[in-house]
Amino acid sequence: MLTRWLQCGVLAALFAFLMSAPLQAELSMPALFTDHMVLQRDMPIHLWGSADKGAKVTVTLGDQAVSVDADDQGKWKAELKQLPAGGPHEVVVRSGDAEKVIHDVLVGEVWVCSGQSNMQFDVNGAVGSDFDLLTADIPQIRLISVPQVGVQEPQEDFNGKWELCTPETAARFSAVGFFFGRQIHAALDVPVGLIDNSWGGSSAEAWVDRELLKSEGKYDELLERWEKTEATYDHDKAVEMFKESMTAWQEKANKAKAEGKPEPGGRPRAPRNPLTGQHRPGNLYNGVLNPIIGYSIRGTIWYQGESNAGRAYQYRELFPLMIQNWRDRWGQGDFPFYWVQLADFLQEKDQPSDSAWAELREAQTMTLDRLPNTGQAVIIDLGEAEDIHPRNKLDVAKRLARLALANEYKFNIVHESPRYKSMKVEGKSIVLDFDTFGSRLDSFDTKALKGFTIAGEDKKFYNANAQITGPNQVRVSSPDVPKPVAVRYAWADNPVANLQNPEGLPATPFRTDDWDGVTKGAN
Repeated sequence: MLTRWLQCGVLAALFAFLMSAPLQAELSMPALFTDHMVLQRDMPIHLWGSADKGAKVTVTLGDQAVSVDADDQGKWKAELKQLPAGGPHEVVVRSGDAEKVIHDVLVGEVWVCSGQSNMQFDVNGAVGSDFDLLTADIPQIRLISVPQVGVQEPQEDFNGKWELCTPETAARFSAVGFFFGRQIHAALDVPVGLIDNSWGGSSAEAWVDRELLKSEGKYDELLERWEKTEATYDHDKAVEMFKESMTAWQEKANKAKAEGKPEPGGRPRAPRNPLTGQHRPGNLYNGVLNPIIGYSIRGTIWYQGESNAGRAYQYRELFPLMIQNWRDRWGQGDFPFYWVQLADFLQEKDQPSDSAWAELREAQTMTLDRLPNTGQAVIIDLGEAEDIHPRNKLDVAKRLARLALANEYKFNIVHESPRYKSMKVEGKSIVLDFDTFGSRLDSFDTKALKGFTIAGEDKKFYNANAQITGPNQVRVSSPDVPKPVAVRYAWADNPVANLQNPEGLPATPFRTDDWDGVTKGAN
């Protein structure tokens, strides 16, 4: 009895002590704000996090100190004045008796690296990676990756942290992102921060606010398909069916092995949940984009489109809508948005034909005229017929870097591919004029131009003869088309084409006609 009384007394005293002790103030910040982070130079610096409801939060950076109050949800945001490139600095955040110190903070250039698998493709898989990783110890380049989370609810944080660029961290980072950042750092001699939130196979509609898609009224059929999937798909049931199928297949495989026969085909594949994947409208906007929106950046590089090739006409509207959606949410004006046009892929064909991939490239090019401060890296010469993931990521990144270095950092370099401007019928030929953007037309490998086709009013295209007749002019003809009305160039999944400028930037694929394509009406 005495022992029990003593135990109760000890517990009561401990409870009284805990009740009288001051509670530790809450203070937290998302993964974006960790040691080694890079802040965008020459722009207001935005930081945010959570604290006790109504608590005062003070943020200190150098000789700047800003105090803000947390709202009734405990959320707070602070804005500091812009800083020039440099560091390292410390960011100190205090609320009550809680303190968070972020060490080794640099100020420089911050770029988002986004898109699908060709942006996600890491340095380790790129051609020549063994050589490039030898010199990847670049501590003024910092890397952070956002995990792949596909949800309909906006996420505010993610599991990640900033890391110094080393051979080990670069090896698993986006190859296009790393090579781009390395070029920017070398040219500017300032710190560079790279944020990778790419997701292989992702569709453009997954990167857009779903409510915006609804309000547009152009994507009803797409959304209705997804609403049906959302109402009927049962992932637990799909997993059970997979397990049953796998058990049955394994029995056949064991029997075949025992009989000395080859393993049977048709091995079942584990189901992927479409509701948490990278195609569902809004999933990536909420899961991997929302956590970084508002962090001051210089701009975005983007490599995506393969998953939307079958709906290329729709992409004409969807892609610029996505870019504008990002810019509106960021509240940072028309920040630069540079993308990679689809590479050449699939088998070469010796005769002209329709191509969904050509139509997707066309939709990408159209976006240049829809939105300001955009740019396109043409890589029609860098693809691989049998691999949708070409390994030459260095030249892809260099073409993106040309755009950034010329437009944002005012280097005097040629940075745009020759682009079709206008046409004129002259007898049995069509003369094409190009915008050459400070350069001139040239050909690769042979003087004879490849990749041009020509058609008359019957809309039937034939391989054409073409020759450069001036610094920005090409003449096209064919004995099969005495009365030509239209020309196409590099209009195929995997075209054989060699028009470029002397700087090695290939001419942008194009067509002069507006005849209906194979993806028109696909939603």
